[in-house]
This record gives sequence, structure tokens and C-alpha cells, in this order.
Amino acid sequence: MQRSLIPVAGLVLAMSISTALAQSTPTAAERIAGVELIKREALFGNPERAVVMISPDGKTLSWVAPVDGVMNVWVAPADNPAAARAVTQDTARGIRNYFWSYLPDTLLYLRDSGGDEDFHLFSVNVATGKTTDLTPFPKTTAQVTGASHAHPGTLLVGMNDRDPKWHDLYKVDLASGERTLVEKNDDEIGAYLADDELQVRYATRARADGGQDILQPDGKAGWKVYSDIPFEDSMTTQPAGLTADGSTLYMLDSRGRNTSALYAVDVASGERALVLEDARADVGQALPHPVTGKVQAVAVNYLREEWQAVDPAIAADLEKLQAIGPGEIGVNARTLDDSTWIVTYSAADAPVVYYRYDRAAGGTLTKLFSARPALDGKPLVPQWPQEITSRDGKTLVSYLSLPKSADADGDGKADVAVPLVLLVHGGPWARDEYGYSGFNQWLANRGYATLAVNFRGSTGFGKEFTNAGNGEWAAKMHDDLLDAVQWAVDQGVTTPDQVAIMGGSYGGYATLTGLTFTPDTFACGVDIVGPSNLNTLLSTVPPYWASFYEQLAKRMGDPRTEEGKAWLTERSPLTHADRISKPLLIGQGANDPRVKQDESDQIVKAMTANNIPVTYVLFPDEGHGFARPENSKAFNAVAEGFLAKCLGGRAEPIAGDFAGSSISVPTGAEGVPGLPESLKGHDQVIRK
Repeated sequence: MQRSLIPVAGLVLAMSISTALAQSTPTAAERIAGVELIKREALFGNPERAVVMISPDGKTLSWVAPVDGVMNVWVAPADNPAAARAVTQDTARGIRNYFWSYLPDTLLYLRDSGGDEDFHLFSVNVATGKTTDLTPFPKTTAQVTGASHAHPGTLLVGMNDRDPKWHDLYKVDLASGERTLVEKNDDEIGAYLADDELQVRYATRARADGGQDILQPDGKAGWKVYSDIPFEDSMTTQPAGLTADGSTLYMLDSRGRNTSALYAVDVASGERALVLEDARADVGQALPHPVTGKVQAVAVNYLREEWQAVDPAIAADLEKLQAIGPGEIGVNARTLDDSTWIVTYSAADAPVVYYRYDRAAGGTLTKLFSARPALDGKPLVPQWPQEITSRDGKTLVSYLSLPKSADADGDGKADVAVPLVLLVHGGPWARDEYGYSGFNQWLANRGYATLAVNFRGSTGFGKEFTNAGNGEWAAKMHDDLLDAVQWAVDQGVTTPDQVAIMGGSYGGYATLTGLTFTPDTFACGVDIVGPSNLNTLLSTVPPYWASFYEQLAKRMGDPRTEEGKAWLTERSPLTHADRISKPLLIGQGANDPRVKQDESDQIVKAMTANNIPVTYVLFPDEGHGFARPENSKAFNAVAEGFLAKCLGGRAEPIAGDFAGSSISVPTGAEGVPGLPESLKGHDQVIRK
């Protein structure tokens, strides 16, 4: 038996000193105690108003706001917002995605049932109140392909009611709801691009090698290849729109380069003109003229989103908007005559505010609404973009938020080490970016630093960075997260023993990976709808993901081969569930079509079989994430208590935060202080 090199008396002394130091070191809750506690209701409850728009004719303002606690669409005369009235009557999950058609007094919205992502498309005549389901077919996901001011009464809509894998294309009459077949999709078309005459001009089709073909109609009811996109460019190259006259095709294109640039392609000659490029990041959003479709401004998002006018006609307008403040601006809507814009402004420490911008009145800005006025004057914190270097030299654009207790002078440098929550984004083919986040503000207010990392595989930073994630689940993608944690330790933000990992979707997978592949790195983890078994994940993807399936197989592992199945098994947290030794909280929606409930059930079963504690929270009326505010607040109340027990931050009592929620806790309620008591007598409310 190996003997200790420290004499027994010395060991006792060392333990006594350590205990004394621990007792004298303030906890995260004690450090943050002097800062006002922001209620979860203010952070995660319904916004007061959101998604503010204006009708194309400029006559009507619209937004979503609560009706009896459920988000619905409201309208008001553009010159009298106080005369608003609700024009939808949803009583379940609420409406979050709507837009105006070009038909006067007609808006459209998408709604699924219980989070199943079978989104139906509805029209609402705001004058008569008539609501029509334009896609009234079971197990059908609507895809809006085209709308045109030249044909205001018609939409192009994809529907997969005939074949769940592929969307046929229809013209839909907004007045009657009648549909007329345009393209029967027997050719495995993934997406269509139509002009302002609602004529299909281009389409895309996935290839077995993971690349894509851009197609054109061949004039014989078939297709011809217009251009090909190699696999390595498949996430950074795509058609991006047509001008109204159909003479110019816009392309986001990374072929022959790293970052995706925007090109204007002359349809007749094929000549390409560069509109905008940036060596640091892919071109992002574009702002087209509301009638001509000509791109007038383009955004690039590296550390923060930056807009650049490419049409001098709106350069002065953008300059005025950017003068609102040091945060970020956006344009939600423009009237057809381009006299009025609806503008957004927000910053990391300032939730979105909506403005009306009257170009016809010399560029007058009028504040309309704040999305969350309950947060005005609250102790919100800034967010600090960082460039972290990975162990093999890659730049990881990341975002750090510090609690006020750790950054008294507000310079973005930690004054004292505090617990850290590593927030991992989903996708993984997505990205973290600067801006207001209820999660960051919530965690900072409870005493935690947060760090959001764009690990390899994330999008927006060029194809090389995205493709560097291929085959690297639970490997170099995870190493990037570990390198970012080490950076935070080296910067004095935190210490190695007080780091939690938390995320949804891929971020949930990363959480499970952290607790299985590197079980000693994190103090605890919060997994929200994260896959645990990559083989079952890929065997149960929604059928309409067929056009993306080759991408999944190439970037992860191909379950159709023995080698691929072995890779997927080895990289699955479920395979290594017996290694979990730290507290784990899992949140799952029972109707999730992407990461099915079985993904959480499997790892919970494996942990309980091995007598490893786990707290499992299940919502029967949610899907891939928690859309109902009652459920979001309920889960975050549980997560807050869980993190407080693990990291020592403060926690607002659960109190009434389960009211109206469908929350259930099949396993491990005793792992969160106050949870068993809060569940007693809770009346489960299920809304789909």
C-alpha cells in the first residue's frame, strides 16, 4: 500500500486550514446578495409585446402580445396603436411566427400542436376576423416558398401530406383556401425558388455525396443542372433570392474561398458581381428593397453584427438607425412605398425596443414599445465578445457575461473568481452571437459567470471552421469547450472546481458528453432535449429531413455502415453512462420530433440501473424546447434550485412558478431543494 508523503499531523493541519478557508470564502449567493434579484417572471414570462410589424400598405401595425396569458396577434391603426385588438384566439401554446401577406387586411401565421413541428399555415382576415387553415391535412408541415406583391391573393406553399419526406408545391388562394398543384415532387427536391410571377426558377436537390445540385426547369417538365455545390461548401453556399424582375439571382457562395460572400448573378449572361465579402465571417442577413428585391444592405456577424449599405439610397437611413445607441439594429418590416420601417434596437443589457422610422418625414424615429419593460432599471449586465485560441490554433469566438459581484468596475475583467456556467448552443450547425439573452441575465443575476463558445462545427465563420467539426462529436468539438473553460480559469473568471455545463439540443448532447467523456471536469450539468444515443437519433429524424440526411451521415457517422454505427455508438453518451459521477438535470418535451423522448428515457434508465442520481423533468405538451412560458418558467425554477445546490448561487423560491405548467418529474425530484414540496398539489395543465 502506498503511504502518504504528508505526516498524519500535517494532514490534519492541512485539512483544518482548508476548512477554515472554505468557511471564510463567500459563496456565489453571498457575493451577489447586494444586487437586486430579478424575478424569473420578468425574464421568462411573456413579453409585453414582440414581433412588431407593419402591413405592406402601411395602414396597420401588428404585434404579438398575451391574451389571458397566451401570445396572440394584435392589430391597430398605424396612427393609433392604443386602439389595438386581438385578431387570433389561440388558447394553448401561443403564436410566435406570423407575417403579413400582400392581400389587404390579411396576415398569416404558423402553428403546430404540442411542439410536434407539424406547422399548419393559417390566414386571418383582420377586418372580418375570419381564420382559415390553409394546410388542413394531418401530419403536414407547411413551407412558405413564395409571396409576391404582383399576385397578392396567392401564395406558393410546400406541403408533405402526400409523401412525408418531400414537399409538393402548391398555389394557395388566400381568399378561398383552395390549392392548385404546381410541382409534384417526385424528384426529391429540397427547396424551390420562385420569382415575383410565382414561377419556379430554381431548385436544390441533395446528392448522395453530401453535396447539392442547383437545378433549373428544363422546359420539358423536368430539371437540368445549373450549378453544383460540393459537400465542403454545402452549408455555406445557396441561392439567396431573385430580384422582382427575375434578372438577378443572389448567391451566398463559398466556392473557391473560405467565407461565404454575396454575389449578384446576371441570369441572362451568368456574369457574377461581388456584392459583399468579409474574410472574418460569412455574409449574413440582407435587406432587399420591398418592391424591386434589389439588395440594399448586408450584415456580417463576426464578434457583433455590422450592417453595410451596398445601395447609397439607404446609407443615410442606416446611419440614423445606428445612432440609436451602441447596441444592434434591425429592420423588421418596410411598407411597399418604403415610407415607413419598423426598426428594432437591442443590446446585451437592453431587451429589444421597437421603433417606427418615417423616411417620408425626413427620417423621424418614434419609439413604439419595449418587449420587456419590467426589466427597465434592473441590474442587467453587459456581454463581452472574446477570441479564445484552441489547443490547435483555431479562433473560438465566444461571449462572456459576468455577474456584478465579479466585475464591480464593469470593464469585462473578472475581479474575483466565481462559478461559471458553460452555455453550449444547439445545432451544432448554428452559432452563438452577441445580444440580449434571458438566460445570461438570469444566471449572472444569480451569481454565475456565463461563457458561450462557438466551437468548431459552428456556422458563420467560414466553411473551414464548420467542416473542422466533421467527425468530431465528443472529440475536438468537445476539446474546444474544454479549452474555453481553461481560458476562463486562466483569466481568473472561475476555478476548475466550480464549472457547470448547460445547453439544449446539441448543447444537451455536449452536457451529456461532458459528464461521461470528461466526468471530472464539470461540477454538474443541465441537459435540455439532448440526444444520448446517436444511433437512435439518426434512425428517428423527421421524414422531411430526407434532403439533409446525407449531410448528417457525412458530418457525424453513417448508420447504414458498420463503421458508421460503431462510431455513433462510441460517441454516444449512453454508451458511457456508467462514468457519470456528477449531478445531472434533464429536461425533455414528450412531443419532440427531432430528439425524441426516448433519448432522455434511455440515459435516465441507464443511470437509475447503476444507482446514479438524476433529476428528470418531462413536459407532455412540449417539443424541441419549451415554448409555453409557464413551462419555461417551471423548468428554469427547477434548474435554478439545481444550480444553487451545485454551484452555491442564489435561488428565487419556486413558489408559484409551476402554475399553469404541465411539468412532471418522473425521477429524482429529491435532487433539487424544494422540488418535492412544490410538486405536491400541483395541478398539471396540458395545452396543445
